[in-house]
Amino acid sequence: MLLKERKGNVGTLTLNRPEKRNSITVEMLIELVNTLEEWADDDTVRVVVITGSGDRVFSGGFDVLSIPTEITPEIAKTFKNRNPVEQALNCVKNYPYPTIAMLNGYALGAGFNLTMCCDIRIAADDVRMGIPPAKLGLVYHSEGIKQVVEALGMARAREVFFTGRLYSAEDVAKMGLVHRMVPRSELESTTYALAEEIAENAPLSLKGMKRIFNMFADNMVLSEDDMKEAAMIIAQSFNSEDIKEGQLAFVQKRKPVFKGR
Repeated sequence: MLLKERKGNVGTLTLNRPEKRNSITVEMLIELVNTLEEWADDDTVRVVVITGSGDRVFSGGFDVLSIPTEITPEIAKTFKNRNPVEQALNCVKNYPYPTIAMLNGYALGAGFNLTMCCDIRIAADDVRMGIPPAKLGLVYHSEGIKQVVEALGMARAREVFFTGRLYSAEDVAKMGLVHRMVPRSELESTTYALAEEIAENAPLSLKGMKRIFNMFADNMVLSEDDMKEAAMIIAQSFNSEDIKEGQLAFVQKRKPVFKGR
């Protein structure tokens, strides 16, 4: 479930599945897209804060078990041209006004990716972050890699993906994965003080500069042939022996033994 709240010119979206580590479902992605499109059309929500419920987890990632076996007309319409995760992440990235990720706990996988699509990241000082496809035998989707590169730069993004490491709070600060770390007791007050400060600025300035920033990012694109090759590489990883070993090792809580096939 996605909780939505508006206060003045600041909107808050809360990933609300604490019993499932705030893992993201297809239904939540649809709500996220629809809400951001509604707020963008309204043109009064000039800062969006995205966070997770509770005090331990921002998001544990995408809940693959939430993928429906039957596609409803609503889902088909919302995600006609791309998968639901990519659609929602791009909707966050391209929201016309600034977005802030308020990291109340660890962020993994698609949860990590979601924070990278926000313009600003503020975290509690005990946060942990990581994106583990390399430890599971997966090739992460190209759009997600692009979004992380845009946020962290090529060198940092390479390390994050190649290691698949779960970074400690100290390493999160050293790596620059977030813009600011504060004591947990100050997380909300710090985040909303910044959100209010930004929201008080000229709407045309915020909107115009956000669009120009995204223009720079949009220049880093793959050709049609590159996209086809990337899709083939990802499909091969899903059909590999290594992904089965990665999944089994994860369930058995042991180190995987990959064979490269």
